[in-house]
Amino acid sequence: MNSPAGAALRARAARVLAAVLGEGRSLKAMLGQALPNVADPRDRALLEAICFGVLRHRRRYDYALSQWLAKPLAARDFPVHCLLLAGLAQLDALGLPAHAAVGATAEATRELGRPPLVGLVNALLRRASREPLPASRDPAIASSHPDWLVAALRADWPADAEAVLAANNRPAPMWLRVNPGQLGIDRLMRSLREDGLSAATLPLLPNAARVDDPIPVERLPFWHTGALSVQDGAAQLAVLALAPSPDERVLDACAAPGGKSAQIAERLFAGDGELTALDIEARRLERVTETLQRQGLDSPRVHVKVADAAVPEAWWDGRAFDAILLDAPCSATGIIRRQPDIKWHRRADDIPALVAQQARLLEALWPLLRPGGRLLYATCSVLVAENAGQVDHFLAAHPDAAARPLDDRFGRASGAGRQRLPGEDGMDGFFYALLQKAG
Repeated sequence: MNSPAGAALRARAARVLAAVLGEGRSLKAMLGQALPNVADPRDRALLEAICFGVLRHRRRYDYALSQWLAKPLAARDFPVHCLLLAGLAQLDALGLPAHAAVGATAEATRELGRPPLVGLVNALLRRASREPLPASRDPAIASSHPDWLVAALRADWPADAEAVLAANNRPAPMWLRVNPGQLGIDRLMRSLREDGLSAATLPLLPNAARVDDPIPVERLPFWHTGALSVQDGAAQLAVLALAPSPDERVLDACAAPGGKSAQIAERLFAGDGELTALDIEARRLERVTETLQRQGLDSPRVHVKVADAAVPEAWWDGRAFDAILLDAPCSATGIIRRQPDIKWHRRADDIPALVAQQARLLEALWPLLRPGGRLLYATCSVLVAENAGQVDHFLAAHPDAAARPLDDRFGRASGAGRQRLPGEDGMDGFFYALLQKAG
């Protein structure tokens, strides 16, 4: 597509990528700004696909350009470099024919204010349409991951590291969860089939369906009634592991964006239970409130508070909780399929600070649990230091804490908990450890 609109779209993609890769901006935030300005839903889908393709395969594409360019582009031309990455993603990851990708991408160089580089962009992408991309034997380049993460995965999961690297570069399915008080899974599956959508269920998640070709949520049946949520299967399992009873007092300590809070609230509505949902960021907590309201789960028994869970004296009323969910801040290395910019934003030296933050949260929340109560520690990380290592250290320091067993639904045994790796059963990577306080 050589139209001005096609060139403008690709220039927009290059600007999004330049913000993500050059300024450390979040892909989700940048797409949130860019997509509403694109009228045609097909163009919105293409813009999103280009950005995801680049961020999944960035190191391979950077390597190919390093082999083909006599010298790197100047720093001021980083948006043009990102445009080249966008061109390679169209030809490689998206499999677009050259006539649909090359001309419009080359013309986008003018949109970026660098017309002298149109010929260079055109020539490089023409070459990419004719020749295989140069390949590196370096496993980090070949898998398009940072060196430190490849090393960490090989150290923590030597038998599974290659599978994790491959899974991280594949698109994630859309997971749906029904509110069983409003909608049965069989009815949802019938509606999905009637709409021409392919979906599957898993016995381990009785209220969930997996849609392998995601669609906008507005097109989902029952979305606007609040009977349906989008929530990865691994995240849904966290609430199943905690298993809150209808009459319990429950804390969701790091609640945003609210999927697990809603899942807990659904259970409590069958009794007289009470939920406190915290998050340290007011903006993120707004999403929790919106989620609860959309599903009709906001009530006087659900308390949503802006608070730091690690400082209970600022928000706790002194009444002990029966159950606590601590889905702790983490490296997010289990959700790279959904947020590929994590690969390029996270650094090895981030991990010790995250481990320290997780430990502070555990120490702060443990006294809030009644004797005999339970705390589920969960992360969307695959790194042992944040998961099994964190929990083992906590158990060693707290004689009144014991790990309760979790079954195979929650993944493979890992220390005192269970670990799911990305892609297993189509789910994200997640860790779970259920700790009980001595009675």
